[in-house]
Parts: sequence; structure tokens; C-alpha cells
Amino acid sequence: MITWMQKHKKWLVITIWISTIAFVGAGFVGWGSYDYGKSAGAVAVVGDREISVEEYQKEYSSLYEQYQRILGDQFNQDVAKQMNLRKASYDLVIQKNLILSFADELGLDITQEDIVRELINIKAFQVNGKFNKTVYVKVLNQNRTTPVDFEEGLKRNLLLQKIQQLFQVEPSSTEVKNLNELLFLEDDLDIKILTSKDVIVSMNEEKMKKYWESNKNRYMSKNSYELQMHKTPLLTDMPTAEALTSYYEKNKNNFKKADGKLKSFDEAKSEVIKAVNLKRSKKVALKTYLKLKKGEMKFENTSIVFEDKLGFNADNLEKLRAVKKGSLVKPILDNNEYVVFKVLNRIDPKPLSYELAKKDVKVDFLVEERKISLALKAIDELNDFKGTNIGFVSRDSFGKITGLNPTEAQQFLGALFATKTKTGQIEIGEKVVLYKINSSRLSSYDAAKDVAVSGTLRDLQNNELMTNLVKRLENRYEVHTSMDTKE
Repeated sequence: MITWMQKHKKWLVITIWISTIAFVGAGFVGWGSYDYGKSAGAVAVVGDREISVEEYQKEYSSLYEQYQRILGDQFNQDVAKQMNLRKASYDLVIQKNLILSFADELGLDITQEDIVRELINIKAFQVNGKFNKTVYVKVLNQNRTTPVDFEEGLKRNLLLQKIQQLFQVEPSSTEVKNLNELLFLEDDLDIKILTSKDVIVSMNEEKMKKYWESNKNRYMSKNSYELQMHKTPLLTDMPTAEALTSYYEKNKNNFKKADGKLKSFDEAKSEVIKAVNLKRSKKVALKTYLKLKKGEMKFENTSIVFEDKLGFNADNLEKLRAVKKGSLVKPILDNNEYVVFKVLNRIDPKPLSYELAKKDVKVDFLVEERKISLALKAIDELNDFKGTNIGFVSRDSFGKITGLNPTEAQQFLGALFATKTKTGQIEIGEKVVLYKINSSRLSSYDAAKDVAVSGTLRDLQNNELMTNLVKRLENRYEVHTSMDTKE
């Protein structure tokens, strides 16, 4: 993922720069979770504009939020550090202030009426579709800012939008038509699809051991612990009638039917028995815990246990991982028993021996061998290529390639129309597609594709204009920095 993000970083930053300008009108982004540094001082001066640490912090948070929206759970603070998001945020805030300095020079400004008009349309500040001042102030307080600071940021964004609009261009109908035909260029194609079924791979113990030697860090043991444990099984005998009725009266609100109505004692009796026994069992376990803590009782044995062999549920595993070495843990409920344990030592994961890793190594080794064999077979086949002609295909001929599902076909066609060779091979997952381009032609003009093509062309032209503008402004205004952007 990092490799992909680094490769497409320029495109992402341009996209995010534009979306960040528009984002204020779509909703409000909190930045409190990603603060960097102190809240006072300046990180740079661009022309006559001073960039405060707070402005930089907000830029970092906004950029972080945008990446997170694009990439979801794959993006976190470790990934942000690997990407050096600090520098990306710094570069972005410098670029914005270069453009704002240009706006100052042109005499452009944002009025209070402009700010109010934008403010009342932000849904985060509305109640029943109308701007609500109380909600406005409350939301800003929750995000550790004030109306003055927020409106100043809003003013900057509106000014950036105003400059952006000055450099908006619309592609001509001729440009759209030409790109329409070019984007959907068609190739007359011969193909042959090779799969793992086309190669035979034999097991070789010696080669498999060499593979394990080269990749042993992929086969690690689980976390393990040196533990002392005492288990108290849940009581299963029948509590007294008095205990049951007393518990039910005190906790009857916990026993409800699907419609929300309270269950009668008879209806809830089995649940009450279980709850009372759970409570009684916990008392027994707590007494054991206190005796162990005071030294009145000792653990019967000590064992080293791998994390995945303990049988703990996910919540209890998290508790175990958080325990400090030497700590005695109060009873936890797991698998119908209360467990008291003491962590004597933690043992970090280490490479497994060949014998222990062999099962997983075998699977990966065979995959690797098939991949190598398939690549060698593809080379041999290309030397005397005899494929099946599938006629003319374009970038959107996803349903025309027998042997590839639509997703695989999309990947293949994307790679095909990016290649510069008339014959070759394209790897798609565990398949290799051999191809030969017999001839090419411009596709027939399709007016239905004009909207998509026009949008693509507009974005390309406007991004290029804004990029070139920033480059010119870098030579026009002095930039003084006081910040180290290295992670």
C-alpha cells in the first residue's frame, strides 16, 4: 500500500488539495486527534503571510482525514509517518499561502457576507435545515477552536476557491471528441491465458528448506508468556429459592422479552440461575485471588503458553497483552470459568523451526514454484506464439475476454493499453495473459462517453494549470521556514 501511495503521491495531493477547499462546504473535520507540536508560533512566512503552527496543525489533520477517507482502515499514524505526512502537510500549506499571497497582490478579498453565506450552508451547524448559532459554537468547542479562528480558516478557503475559479478552463468540444476516440483506442488482439493448471510442480525437500531459510522471518511464533494460573469453574448447582427470588427482585430490569416487556420470575428463571451462579463463582474466584495476593496460597504450577493456545477470547487477550510483567490479574471470565493469572515473563515472537513451519512453508513454496514455472512457460510460449484472435477490444471490453472475470479483464486491459510492446505477457493474479497486437484503430465516436471524458480532461487541464501557477509563485514570493519536516 505504501508503495502505491508513494507512486501516486503527486496525484493524491492534488486531489486532496482540491477536495480540502470544497470540504468546508460539505461538513466539518475535527483536527484534535492529530495535533503536532505546540499551539503558538510560526512555521513559515510566505510573502507577507505568516503561517502559524495552528494553521499547519489543521492542515495536517485535514490531510490525515482525507487519506483516511480514501484508504479506510489501511491508513493509520504509522503509515502517515512512513509517508512523511508532516512534509506533505507542510508543502500543502506553503502552496496554499503562495496562492493566497497572489490573491493579496491582485486585491482579491472575501467579505463578511461571503463568510456568512458559506457558514449557513454547512450542515454540521444546522438544526432542521437551518443554521443554529448554539450548535455552531458547541461543535467548534468540541473541536477546540473558536468562531474567530474557524471563520478565518473559512475565509482562506473561500479565497483559494476564488483564485481557483480564475484558472478554471472548460475543454472544447473538439478536444473532448478527440480524447473520446483516443481514450477508447481499439486493438485487434490475439491472446492465450496460462494458469497454474498449465504447469506441473514437484515437491523438493531441499529446495523447500532453502526457501524457508530465505523467508524464515515470515514464519514467526505467536506471542508467548510464562504464566501462573488458577481456574475456578462456574458453579452449576441449584441456588436456594431465596437467593433466586432476591436476585430477580433486585435485577428484574435485566430480564426482558423481545418486545421490551419484563419477564416474570418463571419466564426468567433459567437466566436468573445462571446469573446467580456467575455471581457466586466470582466471589469464590476473588477469595482465591486475595489469598494468592497475600501469599496465603500458591499457584500449583508455572507454564509457558503461546497466545493462540490459551483459548482466551479477544477481549481477554487484549487484557493479557496490557498486563505488566510480574502483575497478578484479578479474575477474568473466559470459557465458563474464572481465571486468575500472574505474568512472570513475556516471550517475543521468533522464527519457527523448519519442522514447525513446514506446513505453511509448503503452501507458499508451491505457490512460488508455480509462479516461476508459469513465467518460464510464458517465455517459451511467446517464442512461438499461437493465440486466439478475439477481434478488436477497447479499455471497456470487460465482458469480451473468455477466461478472465470482469475484474481480471479490467486489470488486463488497463495494462494492455499502457504497454508499448506489440507482443508480451501480463500477469493477472495467478494467471498470465500472452498477447499479440495485430493492429490498432481509433474507436468510433460515442457521445454517451462525453461526460466522463470531459470531466477527466477538465481535471487534467485545471490540475496542470494550478501546478504551473504554484511553480511560478515559488519564484515570485520569498519563503522563510523555521520547521524541520523530517519524521
